[in-house]
Amino acid sequence: SPEPVFEDQVRRAFANLRAVLAAGGCTLDDVVDVTTFHTDPASQIETVMAVRAEEIGDPPYPNWTAVGVNWLAGFDFEIKVIARIPVLQ
Repeated sequence: SPEPVFEDQVRRAFANLRAVLAAGGCTLDDVVDVTTFHTDPASQIETVMAVRAEEIGDPPYPNWTAVGVNWLAGFDFEIKVIARIPVLQ
């Protein structure tokens, strides 16, 4: 369910993303492409970029596309990524 505070919603999305990546043997370092969806990009982007800086860390950064949308099934933010699966040695 959505968090009532937008920043908390973004942080929850990243926490969920980290959990999904971990289940696949990946981390945020393995992400090569990010698409985020925003219901109000103009007022949300500063918050998203601040959380992103904490979560993604130092370069190299993955490709990032931000998309403004009208509706997200009750949410204000959604994140979708493409990650590479690390080579097992």
